[in-house]
Amino acid sequence: MAASQLIPDLRANSQTDEHVFQASDLIISFLEQIGVEYIFGIPGGAIEPLYNAMARSARRGGIRPIVARHETGAAFMADGYTQQTGRIGVCCATTGPGATNLITGVADAYENHVPMLVLTAQTPLPTFGRGAFQESSCTGIDTVGMFAHCTRYNSLVSHVDQLQHKLIAAIMTAHKSPKGPVHLSIPTDVLRQTVHLSNTGFDLNKLLRQSSVYDYTAINEFYQEIDTSRNIVLVLGAGCTAAMPSILKFAEFFNASVVTTPHGKGLISSGHPHYRGVVGFAGHRTALETLLDPGVDLVIAVETNLSEWASCGWDESSLLNERLVHVDSVQENMTRSPMARLHVIGNVATVFEQLIRIAEKRDGGRRIHQPKLLVEKNRIAFNVDEPDKYHSAATPIKPQRLMRELNERFPPNTRFFADTGNSVAWAVHYLQPHDRRTNKCRKYASGGLFRTSIEFSSMGWAIGASIGAAMGCSKGPIVCVTGDGSFLMNGSELTVAVAERLPVIFVILNDSALGMVKHGQRLSGAEQVGYEIPKVDYCAIAKAMGAQGHIIESPEDFDAIDVQSICSSAGPTVLDVRIDPQEVPPMQMRIRSLRQIHPQTKSLR
Repeated sequence: MAASQLIPDLRANSQTDEHVFQASDLIISFLEQIGVEYIFGIPGGAIEPLYNAMARSARRGGIRPIVARHETGAAFMADGYTQQTGRIGVCCATTGPGATNLITGVADAYENHVPMLVLTAQTPLPTFGRGAFQESSCTGIDTVGMFAHCTRYNSLVSHVDQLQHKLIAAIMTAHKSPKGPVHLSIPTDVLRQTVHLSNTGFDLNKLLRQSSVYDYTAINEFYQEIDTSRNIVLVLGAGCTAAMPSILKFAEFFNASVVTTPHGKGLISSGHPHYRGVVGFAGHRTALETLLDPGVDLVIAVETNLSEWASCGWDESSLLNERLVHVDSVQENMTRSPMARLHVIGNVATVFEQLIRIAEKRDGGRRIHQPKLLVEKNRIAFNVDEPDKYHSAATPIKPQRLMRELNERFPPNTRFFADTGNSVAWAVHYLQPHDRRTNKCRKYASGGLFRTSIEFSSMGWAIGASIGAAMGCSKGPIVCVTGDGSFLMNGSELTVAVAERLPVIFVILNDSALGMVKHGQRLSGAEQVGYEIPKVDYCAIAKAMGAQGHIIESPEDFDAIDVQSICSSAGPTVLDVRIDPQEVPPMQMRIRSLRQIHPQTKSLR
């Protein structure tokens, strides 16, 4: 549908065949065209024209604003919305501090390749350099300059006639590999101006179609490597979502073992017979042992940037060696694997479809190996550390046992968002729902049943992201696993879930500490300083904000909670879980990495 058809109160000049828009309405019309439902942000004087346009859109059933409590939370919500729906997340802020408050959330999306459109306002153009209230132009606090370091496209719209071109360029760039956030900064007087356009018929959905391009020569070379290998391991990153059906078919055809990076956790069922767990930060010994097996002659890393947490701290013995073939759609990821024997660039789903097609044509299906044995019912296909604590009935509740309770009590379509800190370490290692054990992968727009934000690792990300995800999809509950430190940073966003009546469950690991700091200091031999948090009753805070709240001190306390009810309630629930503060999360890999950088610190005992 042409943009002009979406705005009935705007006019067309029949004599000149021109369409006349207010600039802010033009922005909204293009976003409506690509299915955007919400814009996350906080209003203000300079951004008011955009909110006026949203009000007009909402009246006709279009885009409506979701008001965050802090602009960083708005960016996190846009991130979570994109992760869940596959549509571009949009966030906005007024000039000055509104724009600077967005930067942390935008930087997080940049590091994790999450498409996002960021719209910020500026004071009117004639006021630039004159000390206007909250001025953030190039002659003041230069916000466009700041966003240049955490966006894929970044521009000031200084004339209204630039708007259509720059908006389309920004949205297309957000979806282009490498994906990421894009930013337009628009002065308030430009937002209010009218646009005279002779062409409003751009089909953005067509422009955003993903290419299925692949390197035919590289795929044939790749197949030769596969054909001469007898023991293959696949290492899957977060970008494998759309390719999972063909990747799992490949694994079954060639009897390959499968491990995931922490980013890719949740893309494959924890009970799949080929799955060996997570490799990297908070990973599983079975996954590392699989890679270290001297019989493995080919390791295929797929859609992973091979960062510190994904590569076992850049470990050369297990992953970054001559056995590696790196398959990726993102060219810059290949810079992390110069030692690989082969790089294969292209659409990953297409690459594996072509490999299967070649295999079936050449071998007629005869290469299919006997399938690996299914794991026994209610057992996982890999080993966790400290299984006794995973089953412990002790009070205070062990965080290992907490993950087991989340595994078993929440329904199979639950989506988990794990926050930075101890939360992500416990969740990556122990959160393995028993009742999801099928041989089939589960397809979601941009990820599986588990999401985290590992690269930039902003505390509080999961709080906003879980709300954004809930706004984008109501199919199944959403559980945010966060810490008390993160909640004190971003917990005010809980009131957004209250206002929007979202049944998000916030599980707060309450140990009255910045847990990863505390345990990291102990493990590395550093001074024990600056990690303590006062004891806080997060259940009481939740109730004061209008949410349900429950205190969990022992495994038996879960029996008093109707999980089915809180998953379907018209509003959020906070579980204030008083975990054992002495339990050390599985973060030894991070400590080893720090020791390599600072060898003067004490060795691990």
